[in-house]
Amino acid sequence: MVRKIFYLLFLLTLLAVPQTVHAKNTLTAAWSANVGPLNPHAYNPNEMFAQVIAYDGLVHFNGKDIEPALAKSWEVSKDHKTYTFKINTAIKFSDGTPLTAQIIEKNFNAIMHNKDLHNWLVTVKLLQSWKALDNETFQLTLSEPYPLLLTELSLPRPFRILSPTGFVDPNKDDTTNIAKPIGTGPWVLVESKLGLYDRFEKNPYYWGNFGDFDELKIYVLPDANSRILALETGQVDILFGEGNFNLENFVRLSENPKFDALTSEARLTNMVALNSNRPLTKDINIRKAILHAVNKDVIIEYILKGKEFKADTIFNPHTKYNEQKNIYEYDLAKAKSYLEKAGFKQNGQFAEKDGQILELNLHYLGTDAKQKAIAEAIQADLLKLGIKLNLKAEEMTIFSNITKNGEFDLIFNKTWGPPYEPTSYIGSMLQPSHADYQAQSGLPNKAEIDKNIVTIFKTVDEKEFARLHYAVLNALHESAIYLPISFEPDMVLYNKEKIANFSFGPMTYEPLLHTLKLAK
Repeated sequence: MVRKIFYLLFLLTLLAVPQTVHAKNTLTAAWSANVGPLNPHAYNPNEMFAQVIAYDGLVHFNGKDIEPALAKSWEVSKDHKTYTFKINTAIKFSDGTPLTAQIIEKNFNAIMHNKDLHNWLVTVKLLQSWKALDNETFQLTLSEPYPLLLTELSLPRPFRILSPTGFVDPNKDDTTNIAKPIGTGPWVLVESKLGLYDRFEKNPYYWGNFGDFDELKIYVLPDANSRILALETGQVDILFGEGNFNLENFVRLSENPKFDALTSEARLTNMVALNSNRPLTKDINIRKAILHAVNKDVIIEYILKGKEFKADTIFNPHTKYNEQKNIYEYDLAKAKSYLEKAGFKQNGQFAEKDGQILELNLHYLGTDAKQKAIAEAIQADLLKLGIKLNLKAEEMTIFSNITKNGEFDLIFNKTWGPPYEPTSYIGSMLQPSHADYQAQSGLPNKAEIDKNIVTIFKTVDEKEFARLHYAVLNALHESAIYLPISFEPDMVLYNKEKIANFSFGPMTYEPLLHTLKLAK
């Protein structure tokens, strides 16, 4: 009977997968939702990877350094406040409109018109003026020096450039809504069918190198099993992006000679934030007890299938200024000693203090199978310590609200990968809407940490810049408000009978689909 039910579910899933026969030079993929209106200056429901493939910024992050993009060169004033960019006016938008400095200015007007959306970026806070000096010269002036300006200009959003024909009203510099997504990137969105697919075509004016595919069709398949089935049956050629498939299927298909299963170097950090401003977790001894009680080796081996790397620090070891002191190794005896310092003693199954059991809540995204499995492992580990951990599966909107209002004891959190780390991510810690801010809000040295973060953004001396980073990261590490779990790489599955020469982009949200070749 069970086998019959499974077979019926398999057939129903198969029916949900598109059965179209595609041209040889059409690349097909699958995603959980449509890419959205593809506004380069906005956030949800715009999918970040799609914004990256449709638009360019003034500069580009190549994995190590900042290189030219729409700006072919730039100069920095002696006081480090003024940046003068020479625009590559040979570049055209996908509608044939030539790129000019005036168009760059129009886009910055639109971005700053809605600057409250982007105030998590230090650049937005410091921008004092922006103007086209002539057709090919664009100048930015900051109120204070900021060493990360070029890095933030390279991010997937919001500093990407829209054609004038993409504005709803050509006479208004406002992209609250856009007329159409016209950029200079390799792909042009030409058709969207809600709940079905998004279709892109090769930008005929693209200024970079292009591979063999001139059409990209991304099917909307909300269910992860449907996406894997679509790959296995040949209806899609490639699956990429965080959460697009589970690790079990990644491992299984890595053994199939038809597919390539590749991982990048470690990028994001998966972690749990412990709230220093809650009745129980405000005690650093309880936080340290939790950090010593979680067996991350078991999580890496059995839940993450050895495809992610154990994390003991907030950022991965390749990140500059990383903190490495006093690793919180798995040690139940040490964990129990910290609980005793907090006044809790084991009384039967649970630890108690003044008749109160040690009971906490851990919030995770209900749709995230990996978070659920890790949460269950943490729950089992903490029970050995006498801590009752209630698991709270949350819908995305509720999860986001809990993150913003700080109504959590423990909550899943993750970093953003390069080029955000560490400085741009540290900057976001000043925003109350982030879990990091809320988790840090009860720390006695919170004011000092924030002061050092603010000073980082004014510092141009490299030695002082590094010293301040070490001070912030070590203070956060010593405060025991983060339980790092794993360093997560990017992953991709693709049909190697169709695709050749895949390579990961320098950013998590930068799939280099336009460079792919047809397999011979």
